[in-house]
Amino acid sequence: MFTGIITTVGTVRDVQETPAGKRFSIDSGWESPDLELGESIAIDGACMTVVAFDDARFEVEVSPESLAKTTLGDRSVGDPINLERALAVGDRLGGHFVSGHVDGVGTIAAIDPAGDCLEVTFDAPEAIQRYLVEKGSITVDGISLTVNGVHDGADGGRFDVMIIPHTRDNTSLRAKGVGSPVNLEADMLGKYVGRLLGR
Repeated sequence: MFTGIITTVGTVRDVQETPAGKRFSIDSGWESPDLELGESIAIDGACMTVVAFDDARFEVEVSPESLAKTTLGDRSVGDPINLERALAVGDRLGGHFVSGHVDGVGTIAAIDPAGDCLEVTFDAPEAIQRYLVEKGSITVDGISLTVNGVHDGADGGRFDVMIIPHTRDNTSLRAKGVGSPVNLEADMLGKYVGRLLGR
């Protein structure tokens, strides 16, 4: 379980092909992280298991399923990635409930200045569109964000978020532009309600 509050932007240091998919070595940027074998870390919003570590560098194995359904398959050495450690009992819930199970890959459709902020418009795959609610929650590359607007009509499938300077400067969004793919996770509570209502 995560909250979508990014605690550091790590860097991909090595990517190896393996029979199980790919093995990533990541510099976390955390100081004295006290990592544990088997712990969960969200990488650009995708929950991964630590299979090895050395101080602040750790390794994860990304399965073919995760490579096919997230942006991790496109990651290269040197790429910045958003990192969040799993929620501990008693931690503050600063964002919203996030499982780290990516629902689909979207694309940045537009970036427009809004004072010191940025209004960013995303194209969302159909599987996520029904969970988009104005002022609801969405996770973009693991970042908990508020949906400012949902487009209908010809622009159906698009939604807007407002990126404050802190979020821009302290996440991997600073390195993305129009056309960049992003991992999207719809609001967990919305998905449960939709399932219970038979949608």
